Amino acid sequence: MTIIFQTDKLTKSFYGITAVNEVSIEVKKGEISGLIGQNGAGKSTLMNLIGGVVHPDEGQMRFHDSAYAPRNPSDAYNAGIAFIHQELNLFTNLSIAENIFVDNFPTRGFGPFQFIDRKKLNDNVRDILQQVGLDIDPKTTVEEISPGERQLVEIAKALYLDAELIIFDEPTTSLTARETGRLFEIMKQLRDEGKAIIFISHILKDVIALADTVAVMRDGVLMAQEAVENFDINRMINLMVGRQLEQLYPPKTTQPTEIPLLTVKDISAKGIVKDINFMLHRGEVLGLFGLMGSGRTELARIIYGLDDYDRGNIVIGEKHSRKHSARDSIKNGVAFVTENRREEGLLMSINIADNIALVRLPRFTNTPLQIVDGKRLSGAAQRAASVLQLKSGDINTQTAKALSGGNQQKVVIAKWLLSEPRVFLMDEPTRGIDVGAKYEIYAIIDQLAASGSGVLVISSELEELIGICDRILVMNQGEIVGEFLPDEFSEDLILRAAFREHEQVGAPA
Repeated sequence: MTIIFQTDKLTKSFYGITAVNEVSIEVKKGEISGLIGQNGAGKSTLMNLIGGVVHPDEGQMRFHDSAYAPRNPSDAYNAGIAFIHQELNLFTNLSIAENIFVDNFPTRGFGPFQFIDRKKLNDNVRDILQQVGLDIDPKTTVEEISPGERQLVEIAKALYLDAELIIFDEPTTSLTARETGRLFEIMKQLRDEGKAIIFISHILKDVIALADTVAVMRDGVLMAQEAVENFDINRMINLMVGRQLEQLYPPKTTQPTEIPLLTVKDISAKGIVKDINFMLHRGEVLGLFGLMGSGRTELARIIYGLDDYDRGNIVIGEKHSRKHSARDSIKNGVAFVTENRREEGLLMSINIADNIALVRLPRFTNTPLQIVDGKRLSGAAQRAASVLQLKSGDINTQTAKALSGGNQQKVVIAKWLLSEPRVFLMDEPTRGIDVGAKYEIYAIIDQLAASGSGVLVISSELEELIGICDRILVMNQGEIVGEFLPDEFSEDLILRAAFREHEQVGAPA
């Protein structure tokens, strides 16, 4: 097949650290090229070089066998290269049609008297949406549609551009299994139409199932680029981390006690959750599983005090709380690692040390004027970063946005560690991070339980919950419909509970 895009010894450094080191890859027309590697391996930097976001220190790129050196993302866009990012680049307050044509609205009129041709805009978009199987009114605003539908809108933008190289960066992160299957069918269709696709994913089985070739990066270096038939999961992991991972989950070092740290009694919020009852014990890792829309995240937000509820009671230790706020939760030793670390967990443009100190900032003031003692703050942040083995430059100067996804998640956890919480609520704590970083997060969860904290883990990855939890609760349509102890852990039984409506299964709650 024809090589449509290639790099030759591409190199880029930040803060004296080489992020991409003499990488030479090839992407062929009519192929899906998988790209894998740990967080921090250089994948995102490589994609930013291709997209004109940053410029190489050394090396060259070629597109259609001509020199390619984009000065900015617009150059990449105009050349026919489309990006579908993990954090979708859509304006949620604009309509689907406006998002697709945002760079080139069809107009009518002449001279200074030109107006957007709304009819032509919507008619054109209907045709494009049909190509991706999206049967939605183009006038619908993006905030009204699901994550999976937003992903299809991004693909529709690429089709409108008639891009010849489409880069999918962790496209399944927020999708249901059904939406993921639909996305993969579209990707195969695009490949069969002759498009070149780069598929970046931490879900290695998806890469094996979908890709024609696989490129593996580690520490900024391209370790291999070969036909997918030459890979299995073990070889991928070995190339990514430089060693064999004997097991995906660390051994548990503690057992839960009978001491309750969090008691949820009869919590109900109309249309969201109903009659929720459970306890989280000291030293326990408690899993919460359910399909999208089952109410898992909403329940965590209620427990933490971000959202209101109609009736019930929440007891933290021995403190009863009919109504409380997030500030009250912090005072009572409750931490909340939210699902969206970029928007809700971090201040992306400020340095790592300040991010880590956010929750306990008052602790670092020592005058009536509440002036922050920068030296104490930096020292405490550095100790927390060291405990979590954070991989970064100087935490006092490097910003959170310059970190890999796995290291960003470590900063979020480090922020809460400074508050010495008794209860950790973790919503999708390993979403969008690689297998090596996942192992490190699992080890941190085990250490938290071993230190006497209780950890509630919400995850869409059932295998993950089975691997790290002492007990698993299952939600369906806002209710807890099952409770499973380790000797009952079975993917089949737990999934049946997640799909079953209003029927208790498993051990008594």
